[in-house]
Amino acid sequence: MEDTKKKPQLKIELNEEIGQGIYSNLAIISHSPSEFVLDFVRVMPGVPKAQVKSRIVLTPEHAKRLLHALKDNINRFEQQHGPIKNIEPQGGVNPMGFGGPVGQA
Repeated sequence: MEDTKKKPQLKIELNEEIGQGIYSNLAIISHSPSEFVLDFVRVMPGVPKAQVKSRIVLTPEHAKRLLHALKDNINRFEQQHGPIKNIEPQGGVNPMGFGGPVGQA
């Protein structure tokens, strides 16, 4: 017997400002017993201060769903485009390796 009941489809709106996105090259993750907090930061070369550009607060259950969704999407991306280079953290306060000007003419 075929199930004739259809689940209502969720309509998601994406306004123009949010749709443009915010660039982030650093994510800071913290948690409490009831939530995970993801802070997305933009770090610029030679600038000693960086701002949190976006903060997302998730329940632990939703954080785990996000983890699985990211794993699935990374696997599909790598199947199509090849492996993503794994960059080992360099440690220290400056995780992106940005500092003052180091180039020489």
